[in-house]
Amino acid sequence: MASRFTAARLRDAAPLFAALGDPTRLGLVARLSASGPASIADLNGGVAVSRQAVTKHLHVLADAGLVRGSRRGREHIWELEPDRLEDARQHLDRIGTQWDAALVRLQAFLEGE
Repeated sequence: MASRFTAARLRDAAPLFAALGDPTRLGLVARLSASGPASIADLNGGVAVSRQAVTKHLHVLADAGLVRGSRRGREHIWELEPDRLEDARQHLDRIGTQWDAALVRLQAFLEGE
């Protein structure tokens, strides 16, 4: 399992988790996940930041590969990149598995004393 955590995979994951680490960006991902593709105007509703700030957050998410934007007429529509979210889930699963193994080793060590 540890061999799958190569330096290249960790470098690839860092921007992904950095982008998700901001509450506003995480909220945008959650909204896109719940409601599907949406315009900036739709995404800005109920958010305590300006439309310009939402746009900047969406660009950070796009740079991390989590969302993509496209033009539909005059509107810019944003949607999730499900493959990139799957990458995040796989990274978290690997970390969870490593923690579980570490806890089993710790328990065995403590019970052996």
